[in-house]
Amino acid sequence: MIDKETIKHYAKIELARREFFGFCQAMAADFYKSDRQYLIDLCHEMQDFYESDDDILIVNEPPRHGKSRTASMFAQWVFGQDQSAKIMTGSYNETLSTTFSKAVRNGISTAKADPKVIVYSDIFPHVRIARGDGAMNLWSLEGGYNNYLATSPTGTATGFGATLLIIDDLIKNAEEANNEATLEKHWDWFTNTMLSRLEEGGKIIIIMTRWASGDLAGRALEHFAEEKKKVRHLSMKALQDDGTMLCEEVLSRESYDMKVRAMGEDIASANYQQIPIDIKGKLYSSFKTYTELPKDFMGIYSYCDTADQGDDYLCNIIWGVYQREAYVLDVIYTKQPMEITEPAVAQALFAFQVNKERIESNSGGRAFARNVKRILETELKSNRTDVTWFHQSKNKVARIVSNATWVMQHIYFPLNWRDRWPDFYKAMTAYQREGKNAYDDAPDATTGVAETMYLLGG
Repeated sequence: MIDKETIKHYAKIELARREFFGFCQAMAADFYKSDRQYLIDLCHEMQDFYESDDDILIVNEPPRHGKSRTASMFAQWVFGQDQSAKIMTGSYNETLSTTFSKAVRNGISTAKADPKVIVYSDIFPHVRIARGDGAMNLWSLEGGYNNYLATSPTGTATGFGATLLIIDDLIKNAEEANNEATLEKHWDWFTNTMLSRLEEGGKIIIIMTRWASGDLAGRALEHFAEEKKKVRHLSMKALQDDGTMLCEEVLSRESYDMKVRAMGEDIASANYQQIPIDIKGKLYSSFKTYTELPKDFMGIYSYCDTADQGDDYLCNIIWGVYQREAYVLDVIYTKQPMEITEPAVAQALFAFQVNKERIESNSGGRAFARNVKRILETELKSNRTDVTWFHQSKNKVARIVSNATWVMQHIYFPLNWRDRWPDFYKAMTAYQREGKNAYDDAPDATTGVAETMYLLGG
């Protein structure tokens, strides 16, 4: 007769085969406890995603709550479901990608030493690492070929096709989160390298702490929604809205408060509350909008910041003045060459019947201004607009920061300005008070609007 303990033992094994959380409990019961509801929710979400026809799952979870551990567990469980699966994982660097690979590989290869302790081979006895496959970051299962690859933005993925991509925490610290160039490199690596390896019908899991609105999770949410892909998003805060902790045993309220005091509210909000650091640190917290324009403007004005360098944007803003407020009518924000932008700006000045255009004469701005004036007078037969140019000698960042409050309080944008001028909108809403900004041309020209208004007595 089989005793109750034996029955329980085999019931756990059967549950682990069928259910991902049951698998985690069987393999690591000390961490995956039945009273840790957030882990139950996470595991159920990952399994439900895997068994659905959804395309991408994004999980945002605080540090030390088991993100990477659960991701490596999931890779092991997926191999138990499908030995033909090809899983590619991406981590911050080669060291972490190797660590992730070892966790998956060692979990599958664990030798049984105690008959009472459940190991992987008890649950999935037919899943084994191929003999002689010694490469730590690229290996196969018995009967398979190149089933697993661990890589990073500095690694390689050549020749590997994946049915499941798992991206695990790419951002190391606040400095990287504030560096738009680094975030852009992450996105380029994800789209150009990782996505190119995804096979038809493959799935993507991005599991990370939120840092910046333009981090991989943020951009993926926006990109795949625009592509009409089926996206799931699970976001977990360390401190819940009701004042309780996500898991008091993993991170107590006392420890959380101590960490917030030590690291600063903005970093803590990103790390533990999934509020991107740039939302805390961005210069402009809000913008005013309008749905209808005033009927009688006292004047129509324009400010132009020409491209200082080849990779910069030209930004030309046209606005109307009403009761000392600026109502933006048109924005040209582009990297196109001057042979395109000169007639475009002239045409906009003509179309909106601009009274005065101010153009920064730095780095070719004077020649640009003269050509715009020439096009207006000779081609468009108009002398309505007074085109002037001037040298901007003040520090750009200081100008932008010192005028930010006036910009937020007195410049009105069309309600749909995000759709009309998406690149300009992104540049304005993402600009950081501190840290390295990829572009400052939009805030610079908008600051020029504020400075022109001062000259007008606004």
